Parts: sequence; structure tokens; C-alpha cells
Amino acid sequence: MKDLILVTGGTGYIGSHTAVELINEGYEVVIVDNLSNSTADSLDGIEKITGVRPAFEQFDICDKQRLDVFFEKYPSLKAIIHFAAFKAVGESVDFPLKYYRNNLVSLVNLLDCMHTYKVPSIVFSSSCTVYGQPKDLPVTEDAPIQIAESPYGNTKQICEEILRDSVRSMPELKVIALRYFNPIGAHPTALIGELPNGIPNNLVPFVTQTAAGLRPELRVFGDDYPTPDGSAVRDYINVADLAKAHVTAIGRLLNKANEPGFEFFNLGTGRGSSVLEVVKTFEKVTGVPVNYKIVGRRAGDIIAVWADTTKANKVLGWKAETSLEDTLLSAWNWEKKLRGIK
Repeated sequence: MKDLILVTGGTGYIGSHTAVELINEGYEVVIVDNLSNSTADSLDGIEKITGVRPAFEQFDICDKQRLDVFFEKYPSLKAIIHFAAFKAVGESVDFPLKYYRNNLVSLVNLLDCMHTYKVPSIVFSSSCTVYGQPKDLPVTEDAPIQIAESPYGNTKQICEEILRDSVRSMPELKVIALRYFNPIGAHPTALIGELPNGIPNNLVPFVTQTAAGLRPELRVFGDDYPTPDGSAVRDYINVADLAKAHVTAIGRLLNKANEPGFEFFNLGTGRGSSVLEVVKTFEKVTGVPVNYKIVGRRAGDIIAVWADTTKANKVLGWKAETSLEDTLLSAWNWEKKLRGIK
């Protein structure tokens, strides 16, 4: 019998790619999503890629009563991958309470139900924002946690603290927190990809939408950072590579029956790329110009961050493999498919 995995936020960008990789590895998947920043159309893409349509329940996991009903319906759950959270740095600065309410309550509800219904394993979608502006680069997992630069980053720090405290009080609980750097790109089939509702908050969908003519221009937030070209530097990781790390983490949790506890890993490429470098690379691999304008720095943004991935490479046996060029091309192929561009 296949192990059943709950993927919260599973119709979203990273969640849908992870559902594909789980199914491809022989897991059974059930998705819970309130569709606040995604559509159920991604289920069609998952099915076309894998030949399997995952079970889907539409509700908000901040609704504890509804979540209890769900756990009662699926008593054979083996583990959870928790993606469901708000994730826009700039928006979190403007609406901090929205972020604290959603991102913290959803995790607390899940942990409550995990304890009640005896589901011991969870992979938590964390972020490199837990490091704040790190003093040393690349960032290792031993780097001190700095004061968060945004409410979004702070919710990830607090969620990790909640998980650590829960592990101490629940001896059976097994947790892996995956600290993402910057996921970009789309599935190589162009059947699923990043499709934010409204104006994108992330760089690459804004680049592709500008290239496709949906946006008049891309705003580059700052060219006066202490970086080689003045724009902010991030570690951009292919979303399919990132999704595969979750499958590896689930396998680690399910195969370590006698070793509960809290582990955390950086997921990135180990290389930093500036915003302007991403734009220029996109133009080079696609042949499509991107109209951009330099504007002031955005509140909550850090200067530069990229990962030391040694721990994930050695302990998880995982490594990012897809180049920035191929990843940006996959994002453009997805955008072209969405817009009917030849």
C-alpha cells in the first residue's frame, strides 16, 4: 500500500511541483488548499504529467474544525508537507497581522491535529529569510539567526521555534525544515509553473509577464546595494530541483522511525545571482528584451544572500542540478504556453 502524504498549499507553485515528484516516486497524495493564491487548474497539470489526479480538499487550514474533519476522513496519513502560507516580503510589511494570523495559526492547527490523530512526520516549508541579513556568505545552517527584516521572515523564524518546542514536548514528532532560497522556473513539460494571482511579487514571473507584454515594465528595486552591479543578490533555485528535495526529506522521515527530532537544511544552488544578472540572462537565452526601470529599494529586502548547501548535499544526498539558463527558459516556455505565444 502506498504511503499517503498530505500537501498543504499543494495547488500552489512549489506544492504542485512537489506533488508531481511525490507521485512519480510512488506516494499517494492528498492536497489541501484554499486557492487564495492558486487555482485548481494545477490539478490538471499534475494529472497530465503523472497520469494520477491527487485527491483535493478546498478549505483553509486556519479553520481548526474543518481540519479535524479532514484528519478524520484520512486516517492513514503518514506525513505532511506544509506549504500553505502567505509569502510576499513587501506585502507582509504592509499587512503584518495578516501574515502572523495565517502563517502561525495554520501551523499550530496542523501540529494539534498531528498529535491528536498520531501523524508524526512533517516537512516544513521554511525560508532563507530566517537568517535575516547574514554577516557571512555563503550561509551555512550554523549561521546565527538575525532579527528578521520583514514580518514574513519573522513568521518563518517563529514557526521554526514552534516546531522546536513541539518536538521537545511531543517525543514522537519528527520535523525537517527546508530553508529555501529563491525558487524559480517551471516544470520542463510547461504543464505547471508559477501563476500568481494579480501582480507578481516574485522577480521571474514579473520578468516573463513583462517580456510577454502583460506588464509595461519591470521595476528593479535598487541599484545602490554594495554588490557588483548594485542590484540585490539571491540564490535562484529551479523549482523542480527544490521539489525533489521534499521527496528526499519525506523518505528520511519515514525511514527513521526511531529517530524523532528537528532537522533543518538549506536548499539552494550555492551561487548568488543579482537581479540585473537574471534579467540579462533571461534576455540572452530567450532573445526577448525586458523593459525595466530602476526604482528605490523595497522595504524588508536584504542586500545579498546565497546558500552553502553542503549539509543538504551530504546528509540528504540532494543537489540542485538545473542551470540558471535552463531554469529561466523553462519559465518563459510556461509563460508562452499560458499566453498562447508561439
